[in-house]
Amino acid sequence: MTTRVVIDHAAARHPEKAHRPDNPIQRKPAWIRVKAPTHPVYTETRDLMRGQRLHTVCEEASCPNIGECWSRRHATMMIMGDTCTRACSFCNIRTGLPGPLDAGEPERVADAVARLGLRHVVVTSVDRDDLDDGGAAHFAAVIRAIRAAATGTTVEVLTPDFLRKPCAVEIVVAARPDVFNHNLETVPRLYPSIRPGARYYQSLRLLDSVKRLDPGIFTKSGLMVGLGEARGEILQVMDDLRVAEVDFLTIGQYLQPTVKHAAVAEFVTPDAFDEYASLARARGFLLVSATPLTRSSYHADADFAALKAARHAFAAA
Repeated sequence: MTTRVVIDHAAARHPEKAHRPDNPIQRKPAWIRVKAPTHPVYTETRDLMRGQRLHTVCEEASCPNIGECWSRRHATMMIMGDTCTRACSFCNIRTGLPGPLDAGEPERVADAVARLGLRHVVVTSVDRDDLDDGGAAHFAAVIRAIRAAATGTTVEVLTPDFLRKPCAVEIVVAARPDVFNHNLETVPRLYPSIRPGARYYQSLRLLDSVKRLDPGIFTKSGLMVGLGEARGEILQVMDDLRVAEVDFLTIGQYLQPTVKHAAVAEFVTPDAFDEYASLARARGFLLVSATPLTRSSYHADADFAALKAARHAFAAA
């Protein structure tokens, strides 16, 4: 007699969510459906990541744009392992106790960036609350390695909040990334259920401190909608970000990874995204990307060029 073992992959990746009741996954509207990746360059990009033993947020977070981006050799590097010390209810990255840092990772990331021929690269990470500096020195080492291996490549970092990690932001800023991104993700009211390990005002202070430390670095933040937030709450977050002098705002639709994650409260229409984009631009952001499929690193290379152009135009006005 053969016994069939069924593995609950959601429980394996997110043991802290295993006890939660299921939230059925809703059928997506036509405006946010994407095609399965078939382009040969997609396979080349995937094989390079495997060969270099690198993780990407594209795969780990189940990004809907992976087919398009990898077919253009645009991969977002995720450093410091594939296991996060937080347990956000929106995120599909594995949670638990991470392993030690890999001292050879900065050079492998830099080599992959050079081999992909990237003009602009986004480097993000899991949260590493287990480290004294939250991984700030590792971020800095990756930035320096990319500068050495791919001299023409601009670097964007998407960092954790470095909660209770003194001097962490100073370490990353001193390595001079071209863009410093940290996502607020949602409105303050929803933090206890959606981003329970984080603090809204800590994230705002982080972004503000980057500008205080080095005004030349572009700052960027992102929001998800469709989690039950009110329109007025989104507008207040926009205002908060402008007080922190954030340059670039991204807004995208939240998509539920598994039945154990937060449910989608609403599929926001393209017209509503257009309105959010218009309202954000009116508040003075240099650049705004607001569409259902917008993600932090989606079209980041073209967006960086647009950011530079917008700053130049503003300075010349």
